[in-house]
Amino acid sequence: MKTKKLLLVMSFLFIITGMGGCDDKSDDLVWKISPESGQTVIQNEVDGIIFKFCLLNEAGNPATVFKEGENFTFYFSVTNNRNKKLFFAPDFAYSNENGFCDVYTSDGQNIGMPYKFLRALMIGSGAYPFESGESKVFQVQWTDNRDAPWNWEKGTYESSHQAPLIKGHYYTEFKHQFWFDGTSDNSDIITDILNFKINFKIE
Repeated sequence: MKTKKLLLVMSFLFIITGMGGCDDKSDDLVWKISPESGQTVIQNEVDGIIFKFCLLNEAGNPATVFKEGENFTFYFSVTNNRNKKLFFAPDFAYSNENGFCDVYTSDGQNIGMPYKFLRALMIGSGAYPFESGESKVFQVQWTDNRDAPWNWEKGTYESSHQAPLIKGHYYTEFKHQFWFDGTSDNSDIITDILNFKINFKIE
């Protein structure tokens, strides 16, 4: 029963996410930063869930300005700040189509993403415990030199071996509707479509 519930909800969320660009209501939920904003991290809390998205420089610090030839890392985390255990399948990273970790030029040309999602083990939500205080953290470098496929949270990925970016202005943006299973008392959390956007510069 749990497996059917997970598959149905995840399918629904993928459909909704794909339609996000046409949903004007999501405009109020655009969280974005840029070199001009003075902020280097997007961090917001929704219904007791903390979302954090940023780019890290080679020293491991959040940044929106990088030197030409410098590698950088995508950092995204979801933290359970509620006083109860939830279950959370991190399907935001189970797609090649929702914009997660894609890089675009300032005029909207898609350069690509640092990895290719291959597959995920689709099992019941009980396999994805999300304890109070726990964080699910996804990190990947733009220029990822791994030759072998790698795993994260029951998903399998492989590097797309991106070249370093040349000087210019870029952005990364994705939209997703997140679902957290409350199981025992039916206190599921389903967010609105959240839109994350980081404008950054290579100089």
